[in-house]
Parts: sequence; structure tokens; C-alpha cells
Amino acid sequence: MTMFGGRALMLGALCLAAMSAGAAHANAYREKGKVAEVADSAMTVTPPRDWNRLSAKPGKYAEVWTLDGEQLNDVTFYGGVEPGKPLVKERDKKRDPLPKFTASTLLIEVPELLEGTYRAEKQIGGFTLTGSKPAQFLGREGVNFTYEYTDQDDLPRKGEARAVLIDKKLYMVTFDAPRLHYFDKALPDFRALASTAKLSK
Repeated sequence: MTMFGGRALMLGALCLAAMSAGAAHANAYREKGKVAEVADSAMTVTPPRDWNRLSAKPGKYAEVWTLDGEQLNDVTFYGGVEPGKPLVKERDKKRDPLPKFTASTLLIEVPELLEGTYRAEKQIGGFTLTGSKPAQFLGREGVNFTYEYTDQDDLPRKGEARAVLIDKKLYMVTFDAPRLHYFDKALPDFRALASTAKLSK
């Protein structure tokens, strides 16, 4: 079997997994043009197109949206993570603790925080930060960074994120998708969605 054929079969399996996951967890419809609060926080977005919000939340400060299924493209909102807290819910605080956002965490350290979270929560080995630059987010000076990693199924993935620190809390939105086809396909939709993010209060 060729490498391309193997990748095609893997993506096909991901499609089936995404559909099965959608059936198991009822998603909430997020309609184009309607303001939506995200991650139980003051952060809102106004989606330029229809999205689905997954019912299963990865943690107190986070929620996930998708276009085609969680394994194919996912946008995760982190709304007002407080000092001393992890980005997502810890499975085992004693045996497998997650890195914590702290009051002393600098904006340039946020990519490292996400990397540590992915390595522990997603059980991945390789994670590479491919770019980082200052960028506006939620009307403040934040950071925009990109990264790559290989998931548990040995599928290469790419990601892009925007983050900002406001009143000692972390606000961030990330986009992850398989490097082959799906990332480039949905990246403009992610950027359009992230650009509408605001703080309601």
C-alpha cells in the first residue's frame, strides 16, 4: 500500500469516528450571525457560518466547536482561565498532573503551557512550535502562534492559536486539524470566527 493510500484510509477512518462521536454526543447548533457566549465566560463570538458545539466539555474553562467532526477539525475556546488552574480537566491530579496557568505566566509562555497540556492530556510525544508573533485578540495585544504535532494515531496535525491575558486571566482559542487536507480547508473559517471574538463585560 502506498503512503498516500495509507493516509487516505486513515482519514476515512477518522471520518467514521467523527460521525460516531457526533451520534454519541448531541451537538449544539451555533447559527451564522448570532452572538454566542463561549466557555461559560465573558468571551463571545459571532460565527460567520454555522458551527456545531460539542456537548462534552474538556474542562471548566473550555468548550469545543467543529465543522466536520472533532477528529477532523476542532476549535477550542478557553475562557478566562484563572491562576492556579489547568486548561482542561485533570484525569489524575496525583499521577498525571497537568501544567497550570499561573499569575506569573507570561504571554510568550502560553505556547509552552499549551504544549505541556497536549503532551499530558492527549498523550503525544512530539510537539513543535512553528511560529509566534504579536497579534490583537479581544481588543488587546496578544499572541498568535502555530504548531504541529503527531497524535496517538500517528496522524500529523497542525494548529493555530490566539491568546491574550486580561485581568490576570487567560483567554485563548485554538484550531487543530489533520495536516493533510483538513487544516488548510478549515483554516479560513477558524480565522474568520476568531476575529469576531469579544468580551461582553
